[in-house]
Amino acid sequence: MRPLRQFYWKGMHVPFITPWTGEQAQPGTVVLRTGRGGQGIGYADELSHIDRRYDALWIRRAAVRGLGKPDLAAVHPYRQRQAMSHMLCQVCGTSTFGRPDERHLFLMRSADGRPITEGEQTTTPPVCEPCAVESVGACPHLRNGYTAALVERAQMWGVAGLVHDPDTLAPVHGPEDQPVAVGLDSPLIRWTLAACTVVTLHGCTTVDLEHLTTQKATA
Repeated sequence: MRPLRQFYWKGMHVPFITPWTGEQAQPGTVVLRTGRGGQGIGYADELSHIDRRYDALWIRRAAVRGLGKPDLAAVHPYRQRQAMSHMLCQVCGTSTFGRPDERHLFLMRSADGRPITEGEQTTTPPVCEPCAVESVGACPHLRNGYTAALVERAQMWGVAGLVHDPDTLAPVHGPEDQPVAVGLDSPLIRWTLAACTVVTLHGCTTVDLEHLTTQKATA
């Protein structure tokens, strides 16, 4: 299997989950749809094996990495979902499986130093150790503080996106127009236009990245 192509922009390693300006949102008319799970939103020309996952409708976006300029403040919906489903590194897109202890490294912004806690929800996929070290030095979002943890299990919890009103089919925006997290068992799941996957983290052990990578180098 060929290594996944890596992209750089102005000397910065562009993360696998970052969308590019050439990956435009794709058209799709949201309509009322009735299925086995009941009523909810759907596309007028919906392809269930592409447009629907976890009983939620997904935002449509082209997938052509490297086309245009990277939008470093955003996340590509399909690649984020792929990274979460297969435990791929959010930066280089390679598998984070392979540690002897079968755990995965998660790295998050934490300006106040708060560690990753048991059962915490996140839309941030795991990261391999080399990319974690690289990200701490290069990512603007992590410069004001970060936390890292080795996690035994990332459990699928739900999606984050725009919930639509059942009567008007108009999006109901969350606080500051941020995506709303909706659990798989929520009746709102069928009314949500999903933009990313949400997991909960279990068996979390806070780690020092420098110590972790030094341990690996001397093992």
